[in-house]
Amino acid sequence: LYRLSTTAVGISFMLFVVTLIYDLMITTSRQLPFDHQRREAIKWAFDVTMLTAAAAYLLRGFVEGAKPPVLNEVSVTIPDFPEDGFTIIQLSDVHVGHTIRRSFMQSIVARVNALQPGLVVITGDLFDRTAARIAEDLEPLRGIIAPTYFVTGNHEYFRGVTPALEMLRSLGVIPLTNQHRQIVLTQGRFNLLGVNDLVGAGFGVEPFDIDAAYEGLDASLPTVVLSHQPKSIHYFEEQRCDLMLSGHTHGGQIFPFGLLVKLDQPYVAGLYQHNVAQQIFVSRGTGYWGPPIRVLAPSEISKITIRNR
Repeated sequence: LYRLSTTAVGISFMLFVVTLIYDLMITTSRQLPFDHQRREAIKWAFDVTMLTAAAAYLLRGFVEGAKPPVLNEVSVTIPDFPEDGFTIIQLSDVHVGHTIRRSFMQSIVARVNALQPGLVVITGDLFDRTAARIAEDLEPLRGIIAPTYFVTGNHEYFRGVTPALEMLRSLGVIPLTNQHRQIVLTQGRFNLLGVNDLVGAGFGVEPFDIDAAYEGLDASLPTVVLSHQPKSIHYFEEQRCDLMLSGHTHGGQIFPFGLLVKLDQPYVAGLYQHNVAQQIFVSRGTGYWGPPIRVLAPSEISKITIRNR
């Protein structure tokens, strides 16, 4: 029922987009100085074109939604980072629960391990049901070979954030709840800092608290920040934050929904230079939310390689 209802919503959105474009084209054609016969021929051509486009649009959405996540390789320069070529694998917005289950997680973990990362981070919205209902589906996380860190997304609060965090700890995943850790490498150290999602304040549990996260932090060290929503970067402009890793947007998931995402979030997908000192990378998400449909926003496993020169 969930898959059926969410798929219907996705198809409805896509048909709305096609209908809107069709209406704009017809309205424009009526302004052209053509006779009735010519106008009817143009309308027929529009009808055929838009029906074909609608079918292709829907087909692409389902085909792209069914594909496994692509590997998105990104190079980021942090001049004083202690190790050139250090790799972080980022997973985000997996939305385990209704249609994304254990087999998907097994395949993701196998691919992550094959990349031999120095670190794995999960930037929120891992849960789409309560922790108790998807315990078996999340079990493969125990098999990740690299240290793995997690920050909350908005969906963790919808499904019960406290048991979600407890479950992750039992699987060997380390939640950073307004906390930071110093990651020790062979040639030096860097800070890994994580904050709770912005919606936490509204739930009265595990709120966003940047002051707590930075308490005692050595600002002389390069700092990588995990924060679910890209718009949270504005809170970090006065702090040491060389690179923020975020998700939440799904890259729009179904084009042109990304244009609406821009109304709420400053960045939608990819790597951006926020200011002179700060960069932000936004994942398109490893799973999907709602309908199993994606258009021009493929799901991804993000491989971030940090360069210091």
